[in-house]
Amino acid sequence: MNTHPHDATLELPCPHCGTTNRVPQARLGDAPNCGRCHRPLFSGHPVALTVDDFERHARAGLPLLVDFWAPWCGPCKVMAPHFERAAAELEPFVRLAKVDTQSQPVLADRFAIRSIPTLVLFVRGQERARQAGGMATPDIVRWTRAALAR
Repeated sequence: MNTHPHDATLELPCPHCGTTNRVPQARLGDAPNCGRCHRPLFSGHPVALTVDDFERHARAGLPLLVDFWAPWCGPCKVMAPHFERAAAELEPFVRLAKVDTQSQPVLADRFAIRSIPTLVLFVRGQERARQAGGMATPDIVRWTRAALAR
């Protein structure tokens, strides 16, 4: 599922402090830590994004899979643990993130989110694929890998 040349250096924002880290593609599997806060760049959990940090993550060197959801949404609550498990399977080659459409309506409007949950896959800031409705872990992983292979 490599989407970059093997020797490429990626610029990855830290999910904890936001600092951009340069990580060689070949070292993604080595559990890299942030150069500033020293916490892991990958934790196997989705990152909660806001309007302030969305662009930095969407334009980073890794594909970004975003779950647009809301706290009052029943199907969103059902899918949440599946999305969490998908993060553990897809990292470190895909960053998974969640956007709460209730607290981040600017992002929901910007990406024309009409139903939730909706998954949107971004590659270097560009939308690559979109899927509305809840999915189980294997379906999320399969859909993401298929979209990246296109």
